[in-house]
Amino acid sequence: MHGYEMIQEIAERSGGTWKPSPGSVYPTLQLLEDEGLISSATDGGKKLFELTESGRAEAEAGPEAPWEEAGRGVDWEAMNEIRKAGGGLVDAFRQVWATGTPEQRDKALAVVNKARKELYLILAEADESDEEE
Repeated sequence: MHGYEMIQEIAERSGGTWKPSPGSVYPTLQLLEDEGLISSATDGGKKLFELTESGRAEAEAGPEAPWEEAGRGVDWEAMNEIRKAGGGLVDAFRQVWATGTPEQRDKALAVVNKARKELYLILAEADESDEEE
């Protein structure tokens, strides 16, 4: 399996809550290879990694997989709603920015900035009600 496949696999196994960056995965893979826990081979221009015998032993003796912990207790339905809402907002903003007039871009920027401020105000309201109790 190559590094990007590992990133995708971790994201999938954690239900999307953890997607490590290539900048963290590849140095980690190099470190594991230096320690003899994985080996690598190049195939078609891609570097493929595989656990060694000592790597398998370490994996079996170690704690549970970190992606299992990352996804524990997550409300997946709410996470999907958040992704859709946030992704939809970003998509709409990109569309206005790519095809809109300068005036439309200014309006879109104002809407996004206002939404960000209103979200923080929601937290401020919650903090105020906590203080009153």
